[in-house]
Amino acid sequence: MKKLLSQNCLILLSHFILILSTAMASDISLTTLETIIKNGELRVGLEPGYMPFEMINKDGELIGFDIDMAKEIARALNVKFVPVKTVWNELIPALITNKCDIILSGMTITLKRNLKINFSDPYIVIGQTILLNNKHKGKVRSYKDLNYSKYIIVSVNNTTGEQAIKRFIPKCTYKGFIDKTKALKEVLNNKADAYVYDLPDCLAYMAKEGRGKLIFLNKPFTYEPLAFGIRKGDIDMINFINNFLRQIKHDGRYEFLYKKWIKSTKWLKDIP
Repeated sequence: MKKLLSQNCLILLSHFILILSTAMASDISLTTLETIIKNGELRVGLEPGYMPFEMINKDGELIGFDIDMAKEIARALNVKFVPVKTVWNELIPALITNKCDIILSGMTITLKRNLKINFSDPYIVIGQTILLNNKHKGKVRSYKDLNYSKYIIVSVNNTTGEQAIKRFIPKCTYKGFIDKTKALKEVLNNKADAYVYDLPDCLAYMAKEGRGKLIFLNKPFTYEPLAFGIRKGDIDMINFINNFLRQIKHDGRYEFLYKKWIKSTKWLKDIP
């Protein structure tokens, strides 16, 4: 009898393990898109503070071009938009380790990043520009004029601004910063000659605080397509995002957001 009970227990246990493993395998096999719909939320990895793409307003709310884009995607999926705020260097690791579903944080497509993650089609193309110390007015007219060791140029670590300096202005004295505000203060306080960063951000900073203090060399000297970051092999998510971009670029929504955040600076009044 004991032997029979033991056999029955083993059979029940094996059936339980089979059911459990099947359920787990089913969850594991879900694509990112299916998981988003199942959980009812779209987790978007981003770093606030990149004007005009993702910022925090005076009321502590996230606003910006990317934020509105993310909300449109969540609306298309009929799920909740959940921002996953992190520092820039942790965005790709957060995506790889499934702490977020996608990255939408003004990220430029680069071959180095593409080795770790996939990218959607670009949703906007920008380039690097220069905010110059006033003392160089009339003397420095482009990035080429700064390619000497006597010039101290600043940007943010691990960004395409830093890459552009090393590639196009290699002879300058470069100083990298973790914080963008600190880098800009170096130029304002005469500790650096120029600041290199993305056109929309430099344009916004110039409109907000730079007038009369800095010179804006606003002709981009790089080509930089920004895109959604997506996990390797996630074909369904890439397909959905690309189709989403085609849709909003033809139904007026993209044009509306572009005028609101890129062409206009009215939103600056809401930034502390």
